[in-house]
Amino acid sequence: MDVLSDLLHRAHARNALVRQLIQRPPWALAFTGAPPLTVVAALGGHASVRLDDAGVAPVHLAPGDIALIGGAHPHTIADDPSTPPQAVIHGNRKHVVGDGAAAAGVMAGVMARAMVGAQRSLGPRTYGDGLPGATIMLRGACELRGEAGVRLLGMLPALAVVPAGPRTRAALDLLAAEVARDEPGQDAVLHRLLDLVLVLALRAWCAGPGASVPSWHRALADPVAGEALRLLHERPAHRWTVAELAAGAGMSRAAFAARFRSMVGEPPLTYLTGWRMTLGADLLSDTDATVAAVAREVGYGDAFAFSVAFKRAHGVSPSAWRRRTH
Repeated sequence: MDVLSDLLHRAHARNALVRQLIQRPPWALAFTGAPPLTVVAALGGHASVRLDDAGVAPVHLAPGDIALIGGAHPHTIADDPSTPPQAVIHGNRKHVVGDGAAAAGVMAGVMARAMVGAQRSLGPRTYGDGLPGATIMLRGACELRGEAGVRLLGMLPALAVVPAGPRTRAALDLLAAEVARDEPGQDAVLHRLLDLVLVLALRAWCAGPGASVPSWHRALADPVAGEALRLLHERPAHRWTVAELAAGAGMSRAAFAARFRSMVGEPPLTYLTGWRMTLGADLLSDTDATVAAVAREVGYGDAFAFSVAFKRAHGVSPSAWRRRTH
């Protein structure tokens, strides 16, 4: 299993929430209480995305573009960066902002358009008016799991934009077609389609110019380091040695170790230990297995050795970690 697939599988988004927004300018929606990862895509018309707490410049989205918000940053989606929010959304709750006659007039127009939208049967999970000239957006909110999710977020800046492309556009079109349906199993369909959009967007962003990706991601294309990483993720509990990994690559131990370190940024067994600590942390949080059982699951012969390595990596003992995260 390659590293990115392993991370995505273990950090699998849960409680995903997908909504379609259809609004005519001027419009702006502020989102607070954001999840660890948010996907925003423009389907028709143009929009802007700005973070409200990170000091990052707003980004412009053209049709087919995708914005990835890495981290629980409150953010605003609008027709223009200068448009003040008309509503604040926290989870499924929404309240109007602003005061005075101007705000009342703006919201009267919004409510009137929303009533027209309701009459036009925009469908479930869809907000807005649906009138000509409206901007059509998709927003997916993803909850990530555990330390694997932390590693996945480490791949992204606070705000990344993936330009429109044929593969991401096809996935977006499919997600847009399904978001307005209400059939048995619909939430499962939307969850998996959002996963597909996310994977394609991550892949495209990492391959784009100027992307600051982890060393291990760049190493995936190397036939030696990439194959070693695949083996380590495929069998993390195996008692790997540098000599065994080197033999599999057909290289001397010293040459392999130098090649791996130059590509990944750390020695192979140091990388393996870090990944085992990620796996161990999530097993402690997600299961009731004993510390000894978790130790064996991630490749340690006894609980003491695992506990020493775990405390060195996370600053607390396995038992303290479990109490903190349960």
